[in-house]
Amino acid sequence: MPRPDQGGDDRPTDQKRSAKGLRQDFDARARAARTDFEAQLRQRKADFGARNEALTARTGRNLPAAIGIALAFAVVMLGSLLIWTPSFMVVAAFLLGVGVYELASAMRFAGRDVPRIPSVLVAVGVVPAAYLGGQIPALFTLLGGIVFISLWRLVEVALARTKPPAANVVRDLTNGLFVQAYITLLGACVVLLSAQPDGKLWVIAFILVVVAVDTGAYATGLNLGKHPMAPRISPKKTWEGFAGSVAASILVGIIVSWLMLGLPWWMGIILGVLISGSATLGDLTESMIKRDLGIKDISSFLPGHGGLLDRIDSILPSAAVAYVLYLVVNH
Repeated sequence: MPRPDQGGDDRPTDQKRSAKGLRQDFDARARAARTDFEAQLRQRKADFGARNEALTARTGRNLPAAIGIALAFAVVMLGSLLIWTPSFMVVAAFLLGVGVYELASAMRFAGRDVPRIPSVLVAVGVVPAAYLGGQIPALFTLLGGIVFISLWRLVEVALARTKPPAANVVRDLTNGLFVQAYITLLGACVVLLSAQPDGKLWVIAFILVVVAVDTGAYATGLNLGKHPMAPRISPKKTWEGFAGSVAASILVGIIVSWLMLGLPWWMGIILGVLISGSATLGDLTESMIKRDLGIKDISSFLPGHGGLLDRIDSILPSAAVAYVLYLVVNH
């Protein structure tokens, strides 16, 4: 007969052992599930990276980063135009200033000494002159700025210990002129357009058409592109992509002309055709500049996009087209 102090029931101990075993089993299952989840996560990340690399190799851009940055710029530009249009001067000054700095820096890297500081100052200064004064003040500001840039370079040469050849100096001056004509002059058209009655709607409309050009060319060229359009200038651009860009730009042109600008639907066809041509020309022009300078991107300012100028190259000549079309329609 067992003594009272010894007890005769081992069930509490068995329960403790059973509970401990259950906890250990639960912990083991949880660790296995976590390990499996982490393995699946790593595999999906690797698969996504591989697909993204393959897409980047085909298109020449990091698509997720490109889309994210494009959306961010769209929000900023639309906000400035719709909330308080004069604030668009800040956005335009930033875009033109950075674009000029990028191109001048790329030229200096290629041995063409374009003064960066005065070039940026001129680009920024033309923006308020265009918005507040109009065409004539903007033009005189630009012309005076080109003289300023040229004098700056000549002073640099005069103060240099080793004088560069005269041909190199002339090349530097002409390249400085080109930077202003290509970026500042064309960019001023966006500012001039935004200052017109209903101009902000025109700016939004033509940029939407430019986006349609880029999207149509990208989607069609990626899936159907077989015949290179200009293989020595831009190997990835195809005639199929160009056809897709024209179709997309006409469709969006009709929509914005009808719903935003209050114009006949057929004006959308004209807008779409003209913008598709100017946007493509702008893209090819920048490709020619990069090929001439021996670089892939103007800069690495934007991940997935290269330089900022790589993103506004289609907008610059399209702005001039949109501004002229606005003047024709409204005068």
